[in-house]
Amino acid sequence: MIEVVAKLGRGPVFLAGEMLECVITFTNPLSASSTSASSEMLAWASAQIHCQFHASENRVALPPSDGSKPDVQAENETVFVPNRGERGQCILSTPPKILFCDLRLDPGESKSYSYCETLPIDGPPSFRGQSVKYVYKLTIGCQRVNSPIKLLRVPFRVLVLHGLKDYQCPQDEAVAPSNPFLEEEEGLKKDSRLADLATELLMAATSRRSLHLYNISNTRGKVGTFCIFKTVYKIGEDVIGTFNFSEGDIPCLQFSVSLQTEESIQEEFQRRRGQPVSFSTHARHQEACLHTAQSSFNLPIPLSSTPGFTTNIVSLKWRLHFEFVTSGESARTCMVRGSQSEAITWTGVEQIEVDTFSWDLPIKVLPTNPILASYVSQFSSANSITI
Repeated sequence: MIEVVAKLGRGPVFLAGEMLECVITFTNPLSASSTSASSEMLAWASAQIHCQFHASENRVALPPSDGSKPDVQAENETVFVPNRGERGQCILSTPPKILFCDLRLDPGESKSYSYCETLPIDGPPSFRGQSVKYVYKLTIGCQRVNSPIKLLRVPFRVLVLHGLKDYQCPQDEAVAPSNPFLEEEEGLKKDSRLADLATELLMAATSRRSLHLYNISNTRGKVGTFCIFKTVYKIGEDVIGTFNFSEGDIPCLQFSVSLQTEESIQEEFQRRRGQPVSFSTHARHQEACLHTAQSSFNLPIPLSSTPGFTTNIVSLKWRLHFEFVTSGESARTCMVRGSQSEAITWTGVEQIEVDTFSWDLPIKVLPTNPILASYVSQFSSANSITI
């Protein structure tokens, strides 16, 4: 028996273009003093990253795939197929890397191997939508002699930031002489520069503030104004907006604001022509506001949500969805006089004619620091199997 443990040292969330590093440890758990203790042998082990794509048959019409490959691992097959048995199609994979050949572990002995691979920068982000799913996994395959291949899958999340693909090493860094006394490898240097550039791009895009003022009105007149100071956010930030109903001609009885994503299938892949898009609500604020001069809302963008993106099959966009309930007549209240002449009680009307209307405001949502997103990830940094 051999225990295999794979651990992502930095966490299970990465930016596309970053380097993924995983330490895989093979252990013979038997104690040397055990009467049944003996050495364990593995013929080989390899690792590979792949992205699996799955689409809803009711919503997405994909061209037929090649179904000639069997989906069952043969008893003595030595071909490493990391997506064997997975649903959907493998749309992206890195070259497999051999960890070792002919490993022998004595009782109580452990050996660790480091797997490093740069994530493709032109791949889609991790996404679990109503119509399609993009799932990334690191798969470690190992095999005993004359035994079937065992697979250990390590799921992780990929965030895509547009603009990193065009990043080039600055000219002065490219020609600068290397310092032989520094132990940092060139790959880690580039990864660090990539992370720094991503931080700069995100800060530049999301820190800009300017007043955006919108008039809220229906066919009968002005209801109020809405103010928001930016429309570009990172996941994990709060969307803050304010209302001013004091200048309105039409009384607003109630409003609601929903933070939503809009998932739409590209026209050539739609199962039915003109099929509706899918909406998901991530946060919502609702408030009764009759006789309210000003109000505000604060909607957090979940760290676990997917930033907006577009592929050849699907696009994901973010928006604020507003719904307003207005009075069909001027605001009024009823005065009910109490038993004493000086006592007056104010109550609302029992029935009132209302109008409703909605409005959508597109916003842009970008990724955040992957280390921050790792804190709320559903994936574990360590996975294991016993073979």
